[in-house]
Amino acid sequence: MEKLDLRGAALVGFSMGGGEVVRYLSRYGENRVAKAVLISAVTPYLLKTADNPEGVDPKVFADIEENIRKDRPAFLKDFGPKFYGRTMLQHTVSEADLEWTQEMALTGSLRSTLAAAQAWSTTDFRDEMKHITIPVRVIHGTGDSTVPIDVSGRRAAKILPNATLSEYDGEPHGLFLTAADRLNAELLEFIAR
Repeated sequence: MEKLDLRGAALVGFSMGGGEVVRYLSRYGENRVAKAVLISAVTPYLLKTADNPEGVDPKVFADIEENIRKDRPAFLKDFGPKFYGRTMLQHTVSEADLEWTQEMALTGSLRSTLAAAQAWSTTDFRDEMKHITIPVRVIHGTGDSTVPIDVSGRRAAKILPNATLSEYDGEPHGLFLTAADRLNAELLEFIAR
């Protein structure tokens, strides 16, 4: 951002990338950034703890880790349809999309896959988010079983001082494919405003 002397930038992050947007803003400030968008983001904090009783039960993440260790390709193959909300009756994405997603996920090592799952579930962004004052659009699907909206999107919008929440009814985590036209139109409208 400094080397290119970017100003008035819009930072957009999906899932764990939403955490990266928050982390960037908390470390480097808002001087060069005009707006931010968190799409299906893991923010503010997913893990259920004593000070986060609304979070996701730790057993869910322990089971994910166990299944990754047991058979990572099988876990990722099963995870893909959930990611996109695909069922036998609802073909939200094609088989080719599922294969592409799994191929991409398999390029990472077992160690990096486990580290990503650990970071996804345990990184706490709550304090960092309180200090972000630029306009932030929080976009989240109500059908997201990977990162549930009640634990993430709705809470993020309450913590961020200048946020607006856009809920996509029934959409899953991977709404960048399942609701691509709507998402792109909303991004363009928000950034242009």
